[in-house]
Amino acid sequence: MTLTQVKLTRFTAFSDLSLELSPGINVFVGANGTGKTHLMKVCYAACEASRPDVHFMEKLVRVFHPSGRRPGRLVKRQVGRSRAVVEVRRGDCNLTASFSTQVKSAHSDAVQVTGVREWTKDPIKSAYIPVKEMLAHAPGFLSLYATRETHFDEVYQDILHRAYLPILRGPRDEQRNRLLAQLEKEIGGKVFVRDEEFFLHNKQGYLEFSLLAEGIRKLALLWLLIQNGTLLGGSALFWDEPETNLNPKLFGVVMDILLELQRADTQIFIATHDYVILKELDLRKKEELDKVTFHSLYKDEESGELDYNTTSSYLDIHPNAIMQAFDDLYDREIERSLGGLVK
Repeated sequence: MTLTQVKLTRFTAFSDLSLELSPGINVFVGANGTGKTHLMKVCYAACEASRPDVHFMEKLVRVFHPSGRRPGRLVKRQVGRSRAVVEVRRGDCNLTASFSTQVKSAHSDAVQVTGVREWTKDPIKSAYIPVKEMLAHAPGFLSLYATRETHFDEVYQDILHRAYLPILRGPRDEQRNRLLAQLEKEIGGKVFVRDEEFFLHNKQGYLEFSLLAEGIRKLALLWLLIQNGTLLGGSALFWDEPETNLNPKLFGVVMDILLELQRADTQIFIATHDYVILKELDLRKKEELDKVTFHSLYKDEESGELDYNTTSSYLDIHPNAIMQAFDDLYDREIERSLGGLVK
């Protein structure tokens, strides 16, 4: 069962937010500092906490990495004491964490986590692809992260654990074969792992990932997650700025793959600043098959608080900071070409 709603009260930059989620693709757009990544990390932590061995509050702390790992630092800053509430819902089941600015530990008695018993009855497989590509830096990272204090939040460790998973047993269905073949065509081969190091295998042999373009490594990670069964029906994929270091010619390929995964009941969350990503998704989606929802996050000019608008239509995204930037570029280009005649 997919996530259906996320509610945040006095959490990080949010004062009060209640957002309905699409079972298909959720696209978060907005200027920097409007909470796109924070929303995705909350939802990802909730997916991870559907496993009985993962504590929701502890996972929130590990993916947000506040100073001193103190949950209280995730409470929205204001004068005096305050309390944050994080709630994620799927169907009739909801997982909630409540904690104050004074809480110093995820396992403090002052942290209240409810809904765990029902939430963990049906674990959700999930993967979070961060902005920074990690496969080229993988050798030794997991052992370093396990034994030393580093300033990497836990999504970096998690994605390597997913990438290292061996191939899923049993025959692959037609859709997985098709997606893998499409990705193999774009990356020029298949991915193999030797002693924690990733290689691209093609006609020329084995090429280490440190010598590959970062955009190719991102597509290779997607290949791994599909090949090893991380992204199957009922799973959730979170991808922060998929456009980073990827040639725009490949945006359409990526959007096609995400749409295919969504058709196979993978719930998808992406945060983007890129016009081409939005347009490729809009042009390639099929109304009768695809559930795509755009969540536009913005800071209200009067209250100064973060708010949002949700729509299933690209043309109705408002405010659309990405489109506004491109419109401004277009207007200035026209003005220059006409020698300043247009004002």
